Amino acid sequence: MSTNSKARRDAKKRKVIKARNLARANAPAIEPHAELRNPQGDLLAGIVRQAGVWVLGMDGRIAGSSDSAAEVLAMIKRAAALHEANGQPVRLVYSDELRDTAVIEAAAQGMSLEDFEKKLEAEMSTGAEEPDSEPDAAPTQH
Repeated sequence: MSTNSKARRDAKKRKVIKARNLARANAPAIEPHAELRNPQGDLLAGIVRQAGVWVLGMDGRIAGSSDSAAEVLAMIKRAAALHEANGQPVRLVYSDELRDTAVIEAAAQGMSLEDFEKKLEAEMSTGAEEPDSEPDAAPTQH
C-alpha cells in the first residue's frame, strides 16, 4: 500500500460529498402549502409545490401529484372530512396561495371551488364503485 492511498481515498470521499451537496443546492425549492394534523400535532397529510407541481403526501409517503392546485386541495379536504367522519378530529391549514390558485383554476372551468370539489368527489365515488371490467381469474388447482 502506498503512502498516498489514504489521501486519495479521502479526496474521493470529499469529492462525492461535494457533488451531493451541489446537487441538493441546485434542486428546486420545496414550498409547503398545506398540512393536516391531528390534535396531538402529528402530521397526517400535506401539500407542497416543487418545480411547479403540487405534491400530496399522506402517512409519510407521496400519495400523488398534479398540476392542479384545485385537485390536491380537494383531495386533502376529502381526507380531512373522512377523518372527521370517523370521529378523529383534525386541523387543516392551507396557504392563501394554494386557495387562490385553486379558486382561479375552478373559475377557469366555470365553477366555484365548492362545485369543483363536489364534482371531483362524485368522480372519485363513481370510480370506486365501478366493478372491474375483467372478471377475476379462478385460482388454479394442482
